[in-house]
Amino acid sequence: MKPLFLLLGSNLGDRVSYLQEAYHRLSAVFGETGQKSSLYETAAWGLEAQPAFLNQALLFHSDLPATELLTITQHVEQELGRERKERWGARVIDVDILLYGNTILHTLTLTIPHPHLHLRRFTLAPLVELAPDFIHPILEKTMAQLLADCPDPLEVRLMC
Repeated sequence: MKPLFLLLGSNLGDRVSYLQEAYHRLSAVFGETGQKSSLYETAAWGLEAQPAFLNQALLFHSDLPATELLTITQHVEQELGRERKERWGARVIDVDILLYGNTILHTLTLTIPHPHLHLRRFTLAPLVELAPDFIHPILEKTMAQLLADCPDPLEVRLMC
């Protein structure tokens, strides 16, 4: 079984509840042994004129095909009311696949590792909490090294 790193994000409604519910639904699929980082708050990335996000990294283990992982994560988003209106827009829940073991995949619908992972402090901070020594399969740097080198100027604030 390969480590599966996901990132949850929410900036609408009861953000904490959306993250908790997404974690519970994903745990029902991948197993109750999943790990989760603390919650982190940051200003929106991309489209900045929107509410701040709460983010949380998750670690599960799976042997499912990557395309099936995408189906599962999108299903959880839909169940929780995610509406895709604009890229990087406000949302009740976002579930991103960050890393899946050493998988390198690029299709029209899915890229693993996540193509912006190394450019986003709000992704790296919670990921480093779970796996500081995990090595990016393309960049060949640890998550801690990527965070130290991250050019993203947005402050990421540890919430709990």
